[in-house]
Amino acid sequence: MSSEDLSLKSLYYFAIEGVIGVGKTSLARLLGEKLDAKLVLEESEANLYLKDFYRDPQRYAFQTQLFFLLGRYRQLLNLPQRDLFHKYLIADYIFAKDKIFAFMNLEKRDLVLYERVVTLLEKELPKPDLVIYLQSSTEELIANIKKRNKDYEKNISGEYVKRLNEAYNTFFFRYTDTPLLVINTTEIDFVKNEEDLDDLLKQILNPPSGMKYYVPRRR
Repeated sequence: MSSEDLSLKSLYYFAIEGVIGVGKTSLARLLGEKLDAKLVLEESEANLYLKDFYRDPQRYAFQTQLFFLLGRYRQLLNLPQRDLFHKYLIADYIFAKDKIFAFMNLEKRDLVLYERVVTLLEKELPKPDLVIYLQSSTEELIANIKKRNKDYEKNISGEYVKRLNEAYNTFFFRYTDTPLLVINTTEIDFVKNEEDLDDLLKQILNPPSGMKYYVPRRR
């Protein structure tokens, strides 16, 4: 069955979420190729404060957060509407993720200011038709981060990744803004296994009305 046969006319905008190192951008690119979709990828490396934040989180938390907030807002505000060239739009983040980091990293005084700003911005942004949440263990996330060997990530502590993973799981356990497909990446390998990717694609193109946990096909 082709992806064309599986597609729903109302389905257009997918967003992929998960902790650093879980494979969001990899999945976005793979799905983009399969669906000939327009990609919107987060510009993390453009954040001028990110390297300093991982070195000294307390000192650079607010600057880093504000840079990300405004960058994500600008990028998502300019999302293309349906066009003749791309049937699908795929992003490797959602705007709401910003709050996960804010509540983890900002001091109370800065958080008050942050919430005033984000409340104004989020009203103007479109919501995805489906959010895909990639889960993983803290150990695998740390291993993936080390494997990526990005300069600005070298100072990320294991404790920070653990706290972030817990925060993401809590956030998406309560998430109700859009349909949600939860995928445990320890059970599949969509990068190296074409059959895993194809099976996952079928699930994505037949999304749930609420929350659904993806159950991989039996090998």
